[in-house]
Amino acid sequence: MKKLIIFLLVFVSLPTFARSFSIEMIIFKRNVEPSQINESWPQDLEPINFERAFSYRDSNLMSQHRAGLLPSGYYNLNRQYQALERHAGFKPLVHVAWSQNDRGESTSPIFHIQAGEDFSDKFAPDGRSLKEIAKDGTPTSIEKEPLYELDGTVQVYVQHYLYLKTNLDLRIPGQNEVVLQDSVIDPSNEDNDEDVQVGNLEPVKPKVEVQDFLNSYRMQQKRKIRSGEVHYLDNPFLGVIINIRKL
Repeated sequence: MKKLIIFLLVFVSLPTFARSFSIEMIIFKRNVEPSQINESWPQDLEPINFERAFSYRDSNLMSQHRAGLLPSGYYNLNRQYQALERHAGFKPLVHVAWSQNDRGESTSPIFHIQAGEDFSDKFAPDGRSLKEIAKDGTPTSIEKEPLYELDGTVQVYVQHYLYLKTNLDLRIPGQNEVVLQDSVIDPSNEDNDEDVQVGNLEPVKPKVEVQDFLNSYRMQQKRKIRSGEVHYLDNPFLGVIINIRKL
């Protein structure tokens, strides 16, 4: 009787542990100028948390998390990828497929996604132009790390349903206005006008300079996913196509 109970417990638990998925994902950018987007975007973004994140190219960490890259024979989204490549309005940045087990948010792997152009030879991690930093006399001899066009995390996990969570930054070179000085006129100076505002100080328009800047636009979304279906997430700058299937 005891052996039968043990067998039944193991048998019942097998589907939970044995269930795994193949996940195929395309990440693409829209070839648009930020000035053409009639939406306001936050300039001061909280840093993305990469504490648990790792690259899907790291076979050792993939194995530790019971995940693995899948060969191109598992790809079902080639038609969509080719359509994006042919379209002038889009540029695909990532096309990858991997397998992973049925896991919750706290233990499911988080992938660090990096793709596209490396801007580290032109910009600092905070977005400032290296040329402008050099003008200020700030030392720039610090060892540079890659500063990719696409940088962030994606995670697929199970919480009764399948979910996809994205925290992806798309970096786009642009220009920002920088205030160089903010001075006032002292009315005691005889060279000043007699027309002085309240408080005996007349504000002067700050001197503003337009400088090159690497702006970041974030896609932070969470979406419930049905296995076997193709799902699409987007914002004005980025898009994600995902297909999850049971193995």
